[in-house]
Amino acid sequence: MNAGDTAWVLASAALVLLMTPGLAFFYGGMTRAKSVLNMMMMSFGAIALVGVLWVLIGYSMSFGTDAFGGLIGNLDKFGLHGVLSTGKDMPLQGTIPELAFVGFQAVFAIITVALISGSIADRAKFGSWMVFAALFAVLVYFPVAHWVFDANTSGGSFVGGWLNHLGVIDFAGGTAVHINAGAAGLALALVLGKRNGFGKDPNHRPHNLPFVMLGAGLLWFGWFGFNSGSALAANGTAAFTWINTLVAPCAATLGWLLVEKIRDGHATSLGAASGAVAGLVAITPACAAVSPLWAIILGVLAGAVCALAVGLKYRFGYDDSLDVVGVHMVGGIVGTLFIGLAAGPGAPSGGTGLFYGGGFDLLGKQAIGAFTVLGYSFIVSLLIGLAIKATIGFRVTNEAEEAGVDIAIHAETAYSSAASGGNGFHPLGGKEAASEEISRFNADDLLTQSTKAGKVTS
Repeated sequence: MNAGDTAWVLASAALVLLMTPGLAFFYGGMTRAKSVLNMMMMSFGAIALVGVLWVLIGYSMSFGTDAFGGLIGNLDKFGLHGVLSTGKDMPLQGTIPELAFVGFQAVFAIITVALISGSIADRAKFGSWMVFAALFAVLVYFPVAHWVFDANTSGGSFVGGWLNHLGVIDFAGGTAVHINAGAAGLALALVLGKRNGFGKDPNHRPHNLPFVMLGAGLLWFGWFGFNSGSALAANGTAAFTWINTLVAPCAATLGWLLVEKIRDGHATSLGAASGAVAGLVAITPACAAVSPLWAIILGVLAGAVCALAVGLKYRFGYDDSLDVVGVHMVGGIVGTLFIGLAAGPGAPSGGTGLFYGGGFDLLGKQAIGAFTVLGYSFIVSLLIGLAIKATIGFRVTNEAEEAGVDIAIHAETAYSSAASGGNGFHPLGGKEAASEEISRFNADDLLTQSTKAGKVTS
């Protein structure tokens, strides 16, 4: 065991965990004021739920002894059995305790599930979301993490995931995290349908852009643990990926803002935040496979492509509320395929891309990895979503959506002093409090409208 490597991985795990509260701010700022708490609760709910599932079965399904030819791990490490030995007998993963590796991979599972929630903002039941999160983690994320991340060998023979064995390069999760979450987000957007007033109601614009910028900053900060921590050591590979994790989102921000300026005439703060995230998504699989110069090119490409891709929802008529598809699925595909073009043989991940004379071999493997994960995640997520819709229901009522999901589902408001004169605490709780607050909102709206029209009477 190496103390420096262990310290770096534990610190990286903490950085990646911070990304999910950062995501809560990023998504929360992009929603309406009356849905921000529900949006943030979806991220915190993912932390609570997936953290428990990971310790019980998730780690074993993802990194346990391989079963079914690289498709999934078995349950020999249920409840971390065999991982918790102490003292000199503590099992290692490389130069770090396996327990540190368990924690590092846990936060990857958490944020993957949380990312999906942005596609169904403003209209989803919290309980139904939690049911989906649990089923997605077990049926989709845990198996896919095994396919992509498990590189275990036994007796000199490879016994890990099949995509890893195929030679797909995904250093930190472009397929398992971002394409996976983006495809699931597309499936749920189709299941729940469009928000009321989608594409027409100006109230669907982000309500708090400083929240968005803060969330993007926290995501970027945590992403250094996400990518550099995946080296599982404090070494040159971690330094290499750190530089790429800096420069790619910088370039992507410029690429996104350039598209905005040319297309709309304005470079926006929302665009800057979204561009940075798009660059982080794209460099995730490629951070140890391409040089910093290629990382700049990838960043500009990802920023521009994702800026254009977010508009596809209006053309094709699906309501991906916070652009999970346009940023994470598209950005993940761009980064994963780019490896097949620009992977340099001198980079830590190895592999030789088309531009370095490697032919189409690596590009073909990258395409298999990207589109296999996309298809599997989309189909299974669609089936889970349809099952929930048909049983307990997935979408709130039109009345609850109009009044605000925060009040209808959580009986709270984020800005209660400004909105209703209250303090956000409802001693009655439940439906009584929600009904009371909805009535108050309706009355306030009526008074505001009447005042503007000059029709207030005694």
